[in-house]
Amino acid sequence: MDDSKGPRAQNEAEPLAPGGPGAPMMLELVLLQLQMPAPGGERARERARLAFLQWLASLPGHCDFPAAVRAAAARTAALGESGPSVAAFRALLAEAEARPSVALDLSLPRPRRRGGARARRMSF
Repeated sequence: MDDSKGPRAQNEAEPLAPGGPGAPMMLELVLLQLQMPAPGGERARERARLAFLQWLASLPGHCDFPAAVRAAAARTAALGESGPSVAAFRALLAEAEARPSVALDLSLPRPRRRGGARARRMSF
């Protein structure tokens, strides 16, 4: 029962973007997370670095990285001024496009106490 017109053949499509079939959906998820309100400054840069790592990990190993960066930059440009986290993510994309073979500073944020349950209750 090897029918080329079966469900599997219909689901196999060309990638939606240079990053591969899953990359556009992950980029949308990352951008949605970055648009959520958050304090600016260092916290916005931390969120952008984590989002960049998440997007980078979603790219397949064989993808055309410069083309994937350009596609992601075009998508973030369509958002306009969406906040400091999106601006920091956009800056990381520009840095990756300018120097794709150089290691970026993507260190994880230092662990710190943020107030726990009391801070969450006080935020309402």
